[in-house]
Amino acid sequence: MEQPGLPLPPKGLLRAAGWSAALLLILALLGVLTFLATLLQVVVVPVLIATLGMALLYPLCRLLQRLHLPAWLAAALTTAVLAFSILVAGYVIVTALTEHGPDIAEGAQDAAGQLAEQFGLPGDLLGQAVDALRQAGEAMSGQIAQGLVTGVTLTVQIVIGGLLALVLTFFLLRDGHRLPGLLRGAAPAPYGEQLENLGRIGFRAMSGFMRGITLVSLIDAVLILIGLFVLGVPGAIGLAVLIFIGGYVPFVGALLSGAVAVLVAFADRGPMIALWVLVLIVAVQQLEGNLLEPIVQSRTVKLHPALVLIAITAGGGLAGIVGVLVAVPLTAAVVAILREVRGQGGGQGEDSGEEDDDDRAPDGEQAAQKEG
Repeated sequence: MEQPGLPLPPKGLLRAAGWSAALLLILALLGVLTFLATLLQVVVVPVLIATLGMALLYPLCRLLQRLHLPAWLAAALTTAVLAFSILVAGYVIVTALTEHGPDIAEGAQDAAGQLAEQFGLPGDLLGQAVDALRQAGEAMSGQIAQGLVTGVTLTVQIVIGGLLALVLTFFLLRDGHRLPGLLRGAAPAPYGEQLENLGRIGFRAMSGFMRGITLVSLIDAVLILIGLFVLGVPGAIGLAVLIFIGGYVPFVGALLSGAVAVLVAFADRGPMIALWVLVLIVAVQQLEGNLLEPIVQSRTVKLHPALVLIAITAGGGLAGIVGVLVAVPLTAAVVAILREVRGQGGGQGEDSGEEDDDDRAPDGEQAAQKEG
């Protein structure tokens, strides 16, 4: 006699099992990619930085090409602008922090003492935190002094990585028109156009985020610079540059760079000026959140604050400061691609019509670029 077959599980359970298996497969793939990215960090980080540089500076490169400059010369000038900006910003920040570093530590210690006298426990905790940071800095200095060779090796790696990022930025700007063809050829024939479309959507989201946050950060830095000059805070230019760079790290960057400005004002001008600097920074942040961001970034991908913080934390854990800087733009690109895959990305393309033209322009200008 035939034994009756076992009853099949409910369809809902089978569907849940299928989604669970797919999720586990995706997580495993992400784990492998993360491991490889960490293993090849020396190469991956410059590639990511170059991609962000291309996303930010591609309009400038196209503008130079429209002035009848050859493609290689336009890319070289654009890359030179990027390198010069990085060098100037780094010099200004390092100079300002070197000159006012002791004042910042002294101001934090004074603030801790006054808070301890007025409020007790919060001030004690702040004082302990400042002492811990100072001890950590002394310990780090001792390690650097003892391991000079390691420090030199790290410096050489940073310099080589920066040069590699600049060279890759040049080639991406010069040969960006070839990327759609590479994406199309990397997939089987039925999926080539889909892969190209997803690549354009991801690049458009990343480019829009970078341009929007650059403009917002620049406006914030200029407004705060004017306020610092009016209040007579020393090192105003360096602090403004620090605030501008901190703007590339949503939430966290503005908090840390603003805290440095308040500490410098407290150490040099006293608590009243420090309070006015705090009011200035809060007012500018409110202007940014309620006016600038809705206008400037209305055409870019919206990210939930929790997702932004998770991306920043993950990026910092994987690649340090560089990971923190590139985490949010890459997350914006991934979110835009996922929305398109789920069939919810149609509005993105419509909202970014001008950016679509920028993305398609290299294909149309390919012949002109080859002649250049």
